[in-house]
Amino acid sequence: MIYYDVDLLQNESKKLLHLTKPLHRLVSSNMKNSVSIRQATRGDLHRLTAIYNQAVEAGLRTADTRTQTPIERRKWLENHLNSHRHPVFVATVREEIAGYLSISPYRKGREALRFAVEISYYIDFDHHRKGIGSALMDHALTFSKEKGLKTLFAILLETNTASIALLTKYGFEKWAKLPNIADFGGIEISQVYYGKRLK
Repeated sequence: MIYYDVDLLQNESKKLLHLTKPLHRLVSSNMKNSVSIRQATRGDLHRLTAIYNQAVEAGLRTADTRTQTPIERRKWLENHLNSHRHPVFVATVREEIAGYLSISPYRKGREALRFAVEISYYIDFDHHRKGIGSALMDHALTFSKEKGLKTLFAILLETNTASIALLTKYGFEKWAKLPNIADFGGIEISQVYYGKRLK
C-alpha cells in the first residue's frame, strides 16, 4: 500500500489543474524515426508492469493506490494477447520498451457496443515528452480504423493534464465528468471521459 502525504497531494493537484503551458511540442523527425511500434508479447510483462507502477507511485495519474506485481497483471495481458481487435502496442527505442497503449473492449459481451473501445497508455518517465505517446496514438488510430472500430475513449483523472493534452491534440473531446469520484488520502479528484468518433 502506498501512503500519501496529504499536503503534498494538495499542492501537486493544484499545480496540475492550473498548468497552462501546452504539451503540443513538435517532435523531431529523427525522434519519430527511432521509435518502433509492435504488439506486446508475454515476454514484455515485467517491463509493462514496471512502467505502470511508475504512474501508481507518482500519484494522481491512475486510480490504483498500490503497485502491481507481474503475476497480478498477467491476466490483463493475456486477455489482450487473445484478442485480435484489442491488443497492447509497445513503443520501443533502441529495443527498450519506452511506453505502451492498450485497446480494451467497452462493456465486453454487449454486442451493440462492439465498435466502442477504451484506450489507455503509459510512458516510461525517462521517455516523457519525446514523442512516444504520439507515436502510439498514431498507430492506435490507424489500427482502429482498419479494424472497423467507430468510437474510442479514454477514462482518466482530471489532474492528468499531460494525457489530456495528447488526447485533445488528436481530436478527442471531453464527453463526461464524474465529480470527485477518486479519493487519494482525503484528496478528491474528478474522473473525465475523452472520446473520439472515427470517420
